[in-house]
Amino acid sequence: MSLQNRITTLFNNSIQTKQDSLTTLSEHIEYAAQKIVETLVNDKKLLTCGNGGSAGDAQHFSSEMLNRFERERPALPVIALTTDTLTITSIANDYHFDEVFAKQIRALGQAGDALVVYTSSGNSANLLKAVNTAHDKNMTVIALTGKDGGMLAGLLNDIDIEIRVPSQSTARVQEVHLLITHCLCDLIDYQLFGE
Repeated sequence: MSLQNRITTLFNNSIQTKQDSLTTLSEHIEYAAQKIVETLVNDKKLLTCGNGGSAGDAQHFSSEMLNRFERERPALPVIALTTDTLTITSIANDYHFDEVFAKQIRALGQAGDALVVYTSSGNSANLLKAVNTAHDKNMTVIALTGKDGGMLAGLLNDIDIEIRVPSQSTARVQEVHLLITHCLCDLIDYQLFGE
């Protein structure tokens, strides 16, 4: 296969995954956006986390909310738990890497807040602990997942929301997570600030 054919295949696979996601996930995305708006209107905040590329997605969402998405508007309270290297490395060193998000949630999370988790596999121990800790703090969890949802899917309760990308490819899952993030940003802005 030529390099140009590989590029065409990658683009087509991405497009197909996005079309499949539109069909299966639009209601979940809408519900998540409504839950986030409800959280913000009640003067609560969002915490967000993920590992690797998913950490980048968590930070991307936080930056779009804290600064702006596609319009001028007030800053919205979202904290990415993936950005403070001193905190992350000290928790990992003094305790365990599994605790890097849970310990932050114990300190920063409050009842009524929401945790937005990005994961392609759903099996990272630090994210599983983060979800359990969020539940202990009476926080809602919004999980952007992929593949079969992993162990994380089994931890979610009735008020949580899972947005599971229908793909086994980590790359395709992360591409759709970015699109979902932009959908959430747009829907949040629209609900809070109108056209």
